[in-house]
Amino acid sequence: MTEPTTPPETDDREDADTKISALEEGWRRTAAELDNFRKRAARELTGAREQERGRVAAAWLPVIDNLERALEHADADPDSLVEGVRAVHQQALAVLSALGYPQVDDTGKAFDPALHEAAGTVADEQLVPGTVAQVLRPRYGEDRSILRPATVVVATRSE
Repeated sequence: MTEPTTPPETDDREDADTKISALEEGWRRTAAELDNFRKRAARELTGAREQERGRVAAAWLPVIDNLERALEHADADPDSLVEGVRAVHQQALAVLSALGYPQVDDTGKAFDPALHEAAGTVADEQLVPGTVAQVLRPRYGEDRSILRPATVVVATRSE
């Protein structure tokens, strides 16, 4: 008596079904891992933003403390009050600089629309046309990381 054999077509189909099941399981596992990775990356990004916001806020606390001290002595000698406000201003500039946004004086530099916003022009024979004659509002930050462009008056030819 001969044993019944499975037709080769059935074996091929079972092998194909097994491979398909394995591939589907791998795909599901990979999709789940990707979803977990996305969620973890979003949590880490949120955490990093919160830490950076806290760091920046903490950098401003000494400036606020000094402003409060100045306000406590507002009735004092006006000259000492002005001197104190100047010191707090320098402290605020130092905080911005430490954060990567130093104040830049663009007076006399060539006008650059990537760094400057023109608020007007002035005819000035002593300045080269196209240079910054006056800074109305200073720029903060250097070439690649500008917090705010400068608002300037640009020199033109006198007519």
